[in-house]
Amino acid sequence: MYELLFWRYLDEIYLNNQEVYEALLEKEEIEGLAILPVDVIINRINSVFSKWERVDENSWKNNEGKGAFQVITTTQSVKIDCYGTEGKTMNQLVSVMEEFKCPLYDPQVPERYDEMSE
Repeated sequence: MYELLFWRYLDEIYLNNQEVYEALLEKEEIEGLAILPVDVIINRINSVFSKWERVDENSWKNNEGKGAFQVITTTQSVKIDCYGTEGKTMNQLVSVMEEFKCPLYDPQVPERYDEMSE
């Protein structure tokens, strides 16, 4: 499994990304993060991956190739667990989230890919 996590900071706020990640995994509400339009994001992901089988309301499977992913949300974050998913697919997911101004945090590295990263 490969984990992708997305959130958006409020203007003029920037926190420790690893601490935000850990708090989001615990489903904590974090001061300084924006509330995300989760339903709109899920609909957009479903639209982009319309050729994939939607296994349940939060999971998609590629019946014509490799991979599957599950989307887990809070009001402030979107976590996508990728299973055997190709890099091209993960890049599509990152692009969808960039439409909502939510850059990728890759906990495997760990690094957040936005203009504030050091």
